[in-house]
Amino acid sequence: MDTIRAIRSFSRAKSPWILHLPSGGCNGCDIEVLACTGPRYDIERFGCLVRQNPRFADIVIVTGAVPCHLKSSLKRTVEKVPDPKIVIALGDCACTGGIFSGRNYSIRTPLGSILPVDLYVPGCPPRPDAILSGIIRSVALLREKSL
Repeated sequence: MDTIRAIRSFSRAKSPWILHLPSGGCNGCDIEVLACTGPRYDIERFGCLVRQNPRFADIVIVTGAVPCHLKSSLKRTVEKVPDPKIVIALGDCACTGGIFSGRNYSIRTPLGSILPVDLYVPGCPPRPDAILSGIIRSVALLREKSL
């Protein structure tokens, strides 16, 4: 348990860790998130690392429209992220419902109706510049929440 606390305190002080949760859609936003990890945009220069374990994450990025069958598992996964945490709705589908808004019986969007969202990054798909700007703002929000 002490090792986990040491890792968490190090990640808080040095580098916020990001959990990317794709929840359906066309995967355009997911491709742009992956572009942010590449050498051209390089998210790691801001001290952020993309990890797949919710227990060590600080920032959660949710992309895509949320189908009914993913609603409960999405909530459980975000609840596993320790406080303080930042939830980002990335892309038009997560922010407003996009093309799925009110047209599909199996889609529950926007994400704000399922989870408390701290930051919205609109776009279909959003450009990597906008994603990086949102992540930088979320790092500032995370530091405010942890004080």
